[in-house]
Amino acid sequence: MSGDVTDSDATPKTHSRSQGWRRLFAGNRVIWVMATVAIVALVAGLGLGQLIVSPGQAAADADAPAAGLITVPVENRQLANDVTMRGDATYADSVEVSIETGELAGAPIVTGQVPEVAAIFDTASIALEVTGRPVIVLPGDLPVYRTLRVGVSGPDVLQFKQGLSAAGIDAGALDSDVFDAQTASAVTALYAKVGYPAPTGGDEVAGAVSSAEAGVTSAQASVDSATGALTVVQGAASNVDVVEQGNLVRSAQRALTLARAEGTPNEIADAEDAVTLAVARQAQALAPRDSSAEKAAVTAAKAELTRAGETLSDARDGALAYLPAGEVLYLPGLPRRVDEISVKRGSSITGPVMRVSGATLVISGSATASDAALLEVGAPAILAMPDGDQPATISSILPAEPASGETASGRFTVLFAPDALTDEQIQAVQGSNVRVRIPVSSTEGEVLAVPLAALTAGPGGESRVEFDPGEGAETVLVEVTTGLAAEGFVEITAVDGSLAVGDLVVVGR
Repeated sequence: MSGDVTDSDATPKTHSRSQGWRRLFAGNRVIWVMATVAIVALVAGLGLGQLIVSPGQAAADADAPAAGLITVPVENRQLANDVTMRGDATYADSVEVSIETGELAGAPIVTGQVPEVAAIFDTASIALEVTGRPVIVLPGDLPVYRTLRVGVSGPDVLQFKQGLSAAGIDAGALDSDVFDAQTASAVTALYAKVGYPAPTGGDEVAGAVSSAEAGVTSAQASVDSATGALTVVQGAASNVDVVEQGNLVRSAQRALTLARAEGTPNEIADAEDAVTLAVARQAQALAPRDSSAEKAAVTAAKAELTRAGETLSDARDGALAYLPAGEVLYLPGLPRRVDEISVKRGSSITGPVMRVSGATLVISGSATASDAALLEVGAPAILAMPDGDQPATISSILPAEPASGETASGRFTVLFAPDALTDEQIQAVQGSNVRVRIPVSSTEGEVLAVPLAALTAGPGGESRVEFDPGEGAETVLVEVTTGLAAEGFVEITAVDGSLAVGDLVVVGR
């Protein structure tokens, strides 16, 4: 029984295992196909990878090319050596502007004439109106430090008179530093030019003038009276007095003669006394009078008249036009451009009121000492403007000022003055940094030129180039004279004249 059971069980197990594999392959046929394809692709990729070579590897594996000449053609071109730098486009000499307000009776309030940014100040321009009065711009570098009136003198007066002359106003002698009546008259003309009344002393000064004039009149009357009294005292006796006194003397003499002839001794004595008295009276009447008191009175009256005249002169000088310290602004290098405004109408002045700079746009660049040595004032330059190249001129070359506490850098500040720019160009370039090119040497027109690498030196130190005739012919060494070298090229001229534009010269192998 048991043996049968074992044999019968073995056969079904073997049959079941083979059926399982068939079911495995039959049920997952797609998977097996994909796996087979992947394996084939992998094997193919590995095979092809052995056959493909990268360009870099191919170049590395390739043999070196055969040696040959590297040639360039002789060119016909203009050569120029330039100094190149960058420069800032600004308005030069920017300074803060302050107004003198110390002599104002009240608060310094801006009442008008506030300029716009970019406004231009020139001689006799109005910078501001403060408390109803103008601040007049005049050329000068000496700041205001006092009010100018008739009688004062000094360098500020001289500067003011020269400023008036610049405004086309006659201020008198420009080499005199005295503020006189002519200068006061010029002040009146200046204020008339700017449309404001000239400053004077007002009613108080006018009253002082009237009082001084009355004093002069009174003093003159005193002089006239004292002089009259002196004249009376010093005057000679009149003809009537002379005749009268002479008659009295002669009458007494006649009486004496008669008494001597007919009279008694007493009568003679009386007659003699009468003659003596008549002669004495005549002498007294005809003698000069003592005028010392009258002379003293005249002297005192004249001194008082002099003092009154001086008082009147001072009063009249005080009534003449003058220049208040707060009504003038001196600026060097006019015209000037307004860069910034710090006040507005109605505001009180407590510090600088604006910032101004030179009215001309300048380009400020920096150059090394070696480059600066190649430049000169007046030399042309080329600015790389946004809309193209713009010509300019070097206006100054000065050593750069070191910053506080630092040593000199050895560099130079170079200023360029552009040729006339349009408003659009100024707005486009202002505040920007531009490229500046300054030609320092150039050829006169186009010349034969080759790269510097084409030059070689001969045994005698001569310069030469290697000419390649082409078509496999041997190269020829041609002696040349060299000229300007610039931009990697050098001007050449064949000594024998054998080189021309387009000829090939060797620069390497």
